[in-house]
Amino acid sequence: MPVHYNGDRFAGSSSCIPCHKNIYQTHVESSHYNSSTIVNGQTLKNHFDKWSNQLELTDVEVEVARDEQTYVQNTYSKTTGGLIDKSNLDVVIGSGVKGQSYLTFKGDSLFQLQASYFRLIDSWINSPGFPNHKYSRPVTDNCIKCHVTFAKNKNFIGNTNVYERESFMYGIDCERCHGPLKKHVDFRSGNLTNSTGDVVIKIDTLSRQLKMDICVQCHSGLRAIQVKDNPFSFVTGERLDKYAKNYNFGRPEAELDVHGNQYGLLKSSKCYKNSATMSCTTCHDPHQNQRGNEEHFNSKCIECHSTPENLHTTSNFNSRDNCISCHMPLFPSQTMKVKLGDTNDETSVNIRTHLIGVYIDSILQNKKNEGSKS
Repeated sequence: MPVHYNGDRFAGSSSCIPCHKNIYQTHVESSHYNSSTIVNGQTLKNHFDKWSNQLELTDVEVEVARDEQTYVQNTYSKTTGGLIDKSNLDVVIGSGVKGQSYLTFKGDSLFQLQASYFRLIDSWINSPGFPNHKYSRPVTDNCIKCHVTFAKNKNFIGNTNVYERESFMYGIDCERCHGPLKKHVDFRSGNLTNSTGDVVIKIDTLSRQLKMDICVQCHSGLRAIQVKDNPFSFVTGERLDKYAKNYNFGRPEAELDVHGNQYGLLKSSKCYKNSATMSCTTCHDPHQNQRGNEEHFNSKCIECHSTPENLHTTSNFNSRDNCISCHMPLFPSQTMKVKLGDTNDETSVNIRTHLIGVYIDSILQNKKNEGSKS
């Protein structure tokens, strides 16, 4: 297992099973855990029908196919018809709820591939943000940090796409949130000597902001302003702002995208401002797959608003089972867009906003008091 930049060694999430079997079994079903993995027949959500595995671009035709025991992306010139690039699908990014993208290693250099799978249309699309011609995107720490638990860039600052391949810990697993756990595992198994106690950080004992910072690593937009060390240096229990800041740092009136900054939107909500304890885990259990479980999330609203009928007029209140769809509606993301069909028009992916408020026809009411609309 790799060693973190702070000198602590990782143990691997499977080492948690003897003591935390039930939590582990639910966590491996979550989108976090499945945010990245090695490509194989089980981890790919798309089909490889030979009539539906091609992507037409202006200058090339891209084909995704099986190649003996591997999966490859072949790129053919439209001018000559010849094969101009063949890349292995090495890493899959995304749990497949909305789709998946793929990464390839060229030596130790990591690139994102042109073709992505979009589940809404059950077909291949040009990867989000890619031009409509042959292109490959270098994957740096700021790209990969929200999809893996750890990776060691050969440049300490993390601004290249050259990695120590054996350092990759795929998916967001136990040690991304709880920190490197080799000492904890050794202590619990009786193998740690010269220790006065367990070194694991108990998240429940942290302040609200330090708890939030665990999630903020990836749910506060592009934290590309690196203040200290590199994107993987931060560990739970530290203040994240000492390591990195968001692009919108110092711009309180900035429009926050529903996909890019759930943390900023939540902090702008009255629910958060009027509570001393509300955090991401008030509503989300990171150990479980709760996506689409509206009953669960609505029940979280009722815990604080036990008589919602008293807050509504008879004309706009239907039941206490519909809190999320009204007060956290879906909005088109301005950063998560895909190109469908043969045109250059981009289609936004709808994401549920975390700016909790009163919306009428998708317009946030009392904007001045409740924060800016995403």
